[in-house]
Amino acid sequence: MLKIPYNLEEILMNSPQTISMTTTTTEDQKVTLKPIIEMKDLTKVFYTQEIETHALRGVNLSINEQDYISISGPSGCGKSTLLSLLGLLDSPTTGKYFINGQDVSDLTVNHRAEIRNQHIGFVFQAFNLIDEISVFDNVALPLRYREPIMSESEIKTKVLASLEKVEMSHRTGHKPNQLSGGQQQRIAIARALVGEPTILLVDEPTGNLDSKNGDAVMDMLAKLNESGVTICMVTHDSRYADMAKRQLHLLDGVIADEFQQ
Repeated sequence: MLKIPYNLEEILMNSPQTISMTTTTTEDQKVTLKPIIEMKDLTKVFYTQEIETHALRGVNLSINEQDYISISGPSGCGKSTLLSLLGLLDSPTTGKYFINGQDVSDLTVNHRAEIRNQHIGFVFQAFNLIDEISVFDNVALPLRYREPIMSESEIKTKVLASLEKVEMSHRTGHKPNQLSGGQQQRIAIARALVGEPTILLVDEPTGNLDSKNGDAVMDMLAKLNESGVTICMVTHDSRYADMAKRQLHLLDGVIADEFQQ
């Protein structure tokens, strides 16, 4: 599971060549989907006084509009590190990372938070909802750190639309601890979607759910992808990994295999 920084407010504020996939719409017409994420020869090394740990060893990855990607692999293979870099929670040691063509490889903490708030939606295994405030205010939280400042009417419109997408608009006044685990994960997805991010990063979304609620959440992610949401998900569950259009398998810090539906 991805290690989350303590300050949730900051998060919410804020080899071969990579391959661009082509989707066939008719026999005579092809549409090339735009790459929105590109990682080139990305490495991440963690240093201590006695040892250096190479978590990622030259990752090349291209994620296109409307992709649905799962990342799996054994413990310690680099999944959480890769998700952390994708989410701008950390910077690579070497290599390049581009979001919509913008180089975000070496930004300040504040600039990373700004780009993160504009482009990235997070869904966490532990939900990371705030029990002291309502469902509405949990979902609205990322929007309250947008610049320029959004009006309350605009925030309300976006929050209600996001809750409608996850079929939770009837729970706006509830507190998260009054909801089931499956409902809390739906609220967490609504919060991730409310800012209309470039990509949705999903970290073990079923890890704290029973199989019934886990299946429901995964069905929802599939529907969101069908509606045009780009998703990159880390999961240990092979059943759920196979639901993605592209399945990446990490091993010892490199992408060892990729399968496409």
